[in-house]
Amino acid sequence: MKITNSFDLKNNSTPYIIAELGSNHNGDMELAKKLIIEAKEAGANCVKFQSWSKDSIFAKKKYEDNYFIADDYRDRTDFTLEQIVEEYSISAKELLEMKKFADEVGIDCSSTPFNQAEADFLVDELKSPFIKVASMDLNNLPFLEYLAQKKLPMIISTGLSELYEIDKAVRTIENAGNKQICILHCVSTYPPVDSDVNLNNIITLSKAYPDYPIGFSDHTIGTEIPLASVALGAALIEKHFTLDKNMEGWDHKVSATKDELEVIVKGAGRITDALGDFRIRATESDEKKAEFRRSIVLTRSLKAGEKITCNDIDYKRPGVGIKPELSKFVIGLAVNKDLEADHILMKSDLT
Repeated sequence: MKITNSFDLKNNSTPYIIAELGSNHNGDMELAKKLIIEAKEAGANCVKFQSWSKDSIFAKKKYEDNYFIADDYRDRTDFTLEQIVEEYSISAKELLEMKKFADEVGIDCSSTPFNQAEADFLVDELKSPFIKVASMDLNNLPFLEYLAQKKLPMIISTGLSELYEIDKAVRTIENAGNKQICILHCVSTYPPVDSDVNLNNIITLSKAYPDYPIGFSDHTIGTEIPLASVALGAALIEKHFTLDKNMEGWDHKVSATKDELEVIVKGAGRITDALGDFRIRATESDEKKAEFRRSIVLTRSLKAGEKITCNDIDYKRPGVGIKPELSKFVIGLAVNKDLEADHILMKSDLT
């Protein structure tokens, strides 16, 4: 599946790495630019924002309750939830500015829409190469149908969902005429305990949807688990990205720093190369190490015409002569010249 003109998503191949900026710009576009630069320097393929606004993310009741799950704000009394959402959102104008800047830096740029108007902007104005669907919208089938009709590749996160819900989402997108789908295993807890990550779900999804690339949207701390997803064949990794984990904001604590993202990018490349294919064979470099194996050698001197017995042979390095596995064919044959003890037996020595 082509995610961009230059990148083809495939399972068990080098993964496409998305640095999820989300709201980690904290509403500051200069900070957003620094995030874009550092994501590029770390080797990410793409930076992704979230296009929500005060009106598209929460209903009025949520603002009236004035409660949000982020630890940073449970004890805050100087901001309301509504004010925080307004401050940390990114406007259409700002998003266009960031897309232009990302183009100049040389990194893909996209965003997650939260309503139809934001999706229209993403496709028509931002010219995003793909549409990312947040886990919260996996069961929002009318929205998925609308997005599918945009005919762009769709990346869908599956946090909060059962397999039957994932299947409904996939079938909805397909029935709308779009079969460009990448499915991301995801646990929506920020961060989840390791035992809840269930990376084997990547394999489950690969078997359930063999025609689609499967990836991993990661909310764990550190680099080990996203790297493990590569070993399970993940075609795409989405990881929250920050300049500083201690910065005030929603997702900084579960985000990767530049150093961590570099580890993920470089490690993903090494792991992909190391996975190779499914054919068991000696590599070209192994074949050059034949001397590490053993050859048939003589345990005593033999005269020309003498026949070899089982007591006349042993097996030693280097593996440049007759292989030990051929010993039963050698026993009983005569040598055609005088040979000294410890001689490496060659085919040319036999009559």
